[in-house]
Amino acid sequence: MFKRKLKILLIEDDRIEVLKLKRAISGGFDDYQITLADNGDDALNKLETFLPDIILLDLNMPDTNGIEFLTILKENEDLKHIPAIVLTTSDNKNDIFECYKLGISGYLLKPLRFEEYEKKIHILMNYLRMNESFPS
Repeated sequence: MFKRKLKILLIEDDRIEVLKLKRAISGGFDDYQITLADNGDDALNKLETFLPDIILLDLNMPDTNGIEFLTILKENEDLKHIPAIVLTTSDNKNDIFECYKLGISGYLLKPLRFEEYEKKIHILMNYLRMNESFPS
């Protein structure tokens, strides 16, 4: 159990993926708050007034995509400390390399089957629960 609600910024343009994540987390976790952003530009605007504990983001988005967002995030002295985990369908080796080069905390591929997806999300949430604190 977190000492307080875990603040998650989810950057995802696909409403079905948003619902899928919410459904996966709701199966056993109630100590979190999700703030949604449709793309990197929207996320950067939200980060002006909201500092999450962790960022979950898709790579393939309109306007500012995931890699462009990460580049801006990690160059910003006030934001670069926020852990970012990529949650995507892209297994492109160049994407993976570029994301780790930019300083992500993890790269999770979205499985097709919901049960497998839910299992990955539960592992992630349990890992986050083990952390005593977050840098934000």
